[in-house]
Amino acid sequence: MSSLLGIDNGLTVTKAVIFDADGSQLSVARRRVPQSMPHARWVERDMAGLWQATAEAIREAIASSGRPASDIKAVAATAHGDGLYLLDNERRPLGPGILSLDSRSGEIVDRWSQGSVFAEALALTGQVPHASAPSSLLVWLREHDPERFSRIAHIFACKDWLRFCLTGTIGTDLTEASTSFTNMRTQGYGPEAMRIFGLEALFEALSPVAHSADIVGYVTAGAAALSGLAKGTPVACGLHDVTASALGIGGHEEGVVSIVAGTYSINEIVSTEPRVDPRWFCRNAIDLGRWNNMSISPASTANYDWFLDTLCRPEQDEAKRSGGSIHEMLAAEIDVALGKPSTILFHPYLFGSPYGNAASASFLGLHGWHDRGDMLKAVLEGIVFNHRTHVEALRDGFAVRQVRLTGGGSRNPAFAQMFADVLNVPVIVTSTEEAAAFGAALCAGAAVGLFTTPQQGARAVSKTSHEYLPDAARNAVFEERFALYCRIAESLKPQWPEIERLAGQSTEGAA
Repeated sequence: MSSLLGIDNGLTVTKAVIFDADGSQLSVARRRVPQSMPHARWVERDMAGLWQATAEAIREAIASSGRPASDIKAVAATAHGDGLYLLDNERRPLGPGILSLDSRSGEIVDRWSQGSVFAEALALTGQVPHASAPSSLLVWLREHDPERFSRIAHIFACKDWLRFCLTGTIGTDLTEASTSFTNMRTQGYGPEAMRIFGLEALFEALSPVAHSADIVGYVTAGAAALSGLAKGTPVACGLHDVTASALGIGGHEEGVVSIVAGTYSINEIVSTEPRVDPRWFCRNAIDLGRWNNMSISPASTANYDWFLDTLCRPEQDEAKRSGGSIHEMLAAEIDVALGKPSTILFHPYLFGSPYGNAASASFLGLHGWHDRGDMLKAVLEGIVFNHRTHVEALRDGFAVRQVRLTGGGSRNPAFAQMFADVLNVPVIVTSTEEAAAFGAALCAGAAVGLFTTPQQGARAVSKTSHEYLPDAARNAVFEERFALYCRIAESLKPQWPEIERLAGQSTEGAA
C-alpha cells in the first residue's frame, strides 16, 4: 500500500491529511494555531508553536489512518501565501511569523501608490504591491524595526518554514517565489525587482527555487521523533495554498476559474502567457511557461468567522460542549432569511478589500425588525458579491469556460447555490474536501513517481460532486442588489479615509 501526506496550514488552523494513492482520504487531523494581534493591523503567530501544532496533527493523522508511518511514500506542505517568515544566520526564527491578514504596511503601500512604484512593479513583476506582500512588510521592518531587519538571513513563505522543520533544507517553489520579487517574463528572481523597493541588500536572502514536485529533502530524525513520520521519508517542495486548492479540485487549467471561499477571496485562472492588470496578480503557475492570474482580497469567509466569534458566542460554546456544529445550529436561521426579501447589504471589508487599505466593513439597510439570520444572510451575500467583483475582472482578461468552487463555504449547498445565482453560471463543487492538502499531496505523489505530473494526478482522481445551476429569478434579484452594492462601495471611497482618521481622535475629557 502507498499513501501520501499533504500538510495544509491556513491562517488559523494547521491540518495533516493522509490520502491513499487513489486520492481517497484516509485521515485528517487539525490543530488551531493561535494568532497574536499586539497592535492594530498586526497579525502574527509564533513560528515554533506553528511547527509544534503541525507535528501534533501529523502524529494524530498517522495514528487514525490505520496504516504505519512507513506507508507514507512522500510528504508536501502548502500554506497561506504572502506574509513573512524570517530566519537569522543561525537558522533560528527571527521574530514571529507575519500572516497575510497583517496590514501594518498599509501606509507604505499608500505612499507607493502616489509615486512610480506601483507602475514599475506591475510592469516588471506582474502585480502591484499590497499590505501583506513580502516587499511592503520588509520595507516596514527596515523603517520601524531596523535591528530585526539587519539580522535577516533567509526569507520564507509559511510552507517553506514547515519544509525547513521537516528536512532542515532551505528553499521555495515557483508559486511562492513570485509573490514580490520575480521578473514576470523570465519567472525567476530579478535584482531589478528588489531595486524597485530599495531591498537590494536582501537579494541573497531570497530562497532558492525548485519545482513544486521536486524532492527537496527527507524527514530528519528530529522531525520524525516529533511528528511520528518515518525518518528519511521524501519531502516535495510544495506550493502556495491558492495554487494547491485549484490543483486539488482539478482547476489549475486554462479556461477554468477556481474560486476559494476561505479566509481570503481567491479567484484564479491559468494562462500560457503573462497578462497584467492592476486588478489581478500575474504570478507563476506550477510549471514554467504558465502563469496563475489571481484576483484576490482578504474579504471572504473570515467575515463569517468574525460574525460567529463576535455575535454567536453562546452557540459557539454550546457546540463545543455538545460536539455539534455551530454551522448546523445556525442553518435554520439562515434558511429562513434566504426565503424572504431584505434591505440589508453588507460590505465584507473587515480585514481588507479590493478598494485599498482604508476601506472598512459595514451593514447598511439594517432595521430593528431584522434578526441575526437576516444579518448572516447579508454577510454570506456580501462575501459572494466580493468574489463576483474579482471574477468579473478575470472575465475581462481571459476566456472562461468553467467555474469551480472550494473552501469551507462550498460544503454549504445554500452558499454554493448563491455563487451560481450571483455569477449566473454553473458552479462545480468537487468531492475533494481538503483541496489544498490534496494539491500538496499530488505534488508529493508526482515527486516519487506515483503520478506523471501533479495535474495528471488531479485529473485521474478528481470527481465532480455537484453542479449548481443558476436560477434566473434569483439572479435577477441579485443583479439589482449587486449593482447597488457596487454603487455604495464607490460612493464610500472618499469617506473611508475620513472614517479611519476618527481612530486618532479621543473623546476623553470632552464636555
